[in-house]
Amino acid sequence: MSRKAAMELIRRGIQHKSSHDFGTLTHRFPFFPSNLHTLGHKHRRGSPKPRVDFSNINDVGDAICLFREIVRMRPQPSIRVYTKLLSTIVKMKHHSVALSLFDEMRRKNAPVNEYIFSIAINCYCLLNRVDVGLSILGIIFKSGFKPNVTIFSTLIKGQFLDDKVAEAEKLFKKLLVFKICEPSDVMILTMINGLCKAGQIIPAFELLHALEKTSWKPDVNAYNALIDGLCKGGMVDDALQLLSQMTAMSVTPDVVTYNPIIQGLCDDGRWEDVEHLLDEMTNHNISKDVFTFSVLIDAYCKEGRVKDAEDVIEDMMQQNIHPGIITYSALINGYCVEGNMSKAKEVFNSIAKKGLKPSIVTYNSLMDGYCKKGNVKEAWRLFLEVPRKGLKHDTITYSTMIHGLFNKGRFADGWKLFNDMEARQVHPDLHTYTILLDGLCKNREIARALTFLHSMEQKGIIPNIITYATLINGLCKNGKLEVAKDLLNALPSKGLQPNVQIYTTIVGSLCQEGSMEEAKLLLVKMEESGCAPNSRSYNVIIQSLLRRNELSEAMPFLEEMCERGFSADTTTMSFLIEELQGDRENVMLFEMVKKLVPKDTM
Repeated sequence: MSRKAAMELIRRGIQHKSSHDFGTLTHRFPFFPSNLHTLGHKHRRGSPKPRVDFSNINDVGDAICLFREIVRMRPQPSIRVYTKLLSTIVKMKHHSVALSLFDEMRRKNAPVNEYIFSIAINCYCLLNRVDVGLSILGIIFKSGFKPNVTIFSTLIKGQFLDDKVAEAEKLFKKLLVFKICEPSDVMILTMINGLCKAGQIIPAFELLHALEKTSWKPDVNAYNALIDGLCKGGMVDDALQLLSQMTAMSVTPDVVTYNPIIQGLCDDGRWEDVEHLLDEMTNHNISKDVFTFSVLIDAYCKEGRVKDAEDVIEDMMQQNIHPGIITYSALINGYCVEGNMSKAKEVFNSIAKKGLKPSIVTYNSLMDGYCKKGNVKEAWRLFLEVPRKGLKHDTITYSTMIHGLFNKGRFADGWKLFNDMEARQVHPDLHTYTILLDGLCKNREIARALTFLHSMEQKGIIPNIITYATLINGLCKNGKLEVAKDLLNALPSKGLQPNVQIYTTIVGSLCQEGSMEEAKLLLVKMEESGCAPNSRSYNVIIQSLLRRNELSEAMPFLEEMCERGFSADTTTMSFLIEELQGDRENVMLFEMVKKLVPKDTM
């Protein structure tokens, strides 16, 4: 809300409440006598300060009316009354209104102190006007007050909120050098947290270490902020090292310390380290909270380890911690990834019985699961149900449904839904555009796909390697190998390196066209560019050679495949068995086949 709008709200509040509804006002605030408007001038000297009841404030309008009555009281109420009233308005997030009332207090010579000034500075900082907040600092000095550590902490936080990181650091250092105030735990936390959120992890790390050598030792919250910043920056090992260090500094970690590290380890798939940390928490009597459980459940489900996720929920219930909608959404997603739609629907139906409401994330997961199973009808039913449940379709909802329709060959319906998405101002992202590009390729509209790619770039949507992989795959499947090769060669100029999927797709197309030598050369180029072939790359070229009865040409690739620990897929294995049946004396091939048998079939 702007200052102008706030003043208008105050003006309307005065007219409506004071002129037209004064009786209601005195009823709602019983401490005001009916003849209050005459008491201001007749109040006897020495009368006790009036008591003010805040319990009837339900909205900002009530707060404004109460302020009007307070400033008319004689004698004036305690300054704590003004402080409490302004704090109440700030809690309602009506910062501009609080500032307008602060200005009026100054004009009417109402009592103010450093706490009132602190509230005003905080409001300006939350409105990204830290410059005005700093100017109030001068007024504080002129008024004979000494700014306390809370005021300076607020200003530092405001500078971070206004992206003035260097200014925040400069102010903090000035406070220490000139000994203007002793930094509190809150101020230290504000600095560490602000630096981390600004991406300045190393300066935050250095600051914490510098403070460790002073009398202003960082507390657990400061360590937690830095650990969280390290983990979000992908520096999980540094976070683990800091965890050990804080223990050495006699700072006891809590569950907030462990949560971001556990999440970082889960994201990296480092399950042994996760188990070690969980055991460490147990040994230190640190109980897992809702966030810990949710991270574990989400990570297990993404890994397809739904049984482990179920065990975590069981552990959660035993500790009398009830899963929320985020946890159940993660579990539903896990069942969908597993393809177990009956179980996913069972959990979905149980949510309401637990007093919870599905979120759009819940619906998105369930819709995606049905689309991947080919049940677009049920996914569409859920899509239509979303607005009836008071939820709004988001980008993921539309993208999921469009993809599902395209996979069933319903291209016209998919594009119609995309048009509806734009009409409703739900903004498509790169994933949405990649799905649309894939749909054009599947519908053999290659010229339109290339034009669509160009229009994406004109809109400022920068294609990534997945987008190009999708288009190259579509080009190859539609017999446009030369165009695909040109696009492959152009990728480095776009700042992208071809991935193994792109190389393998083009190798496969070269093999289908009989260009075996070019396919072999591309495999070599692939390796030289730092993109090692995977199991599919080898299977593709080996199958092509065996189809041409060129076993001798396939043998070097089979040997490489063995050396890299890859297995033959079903098609490759059937070709090799056929070769063995025709040449039972080929001991070398027999030994090779034994090595290439997939381990899960042995």
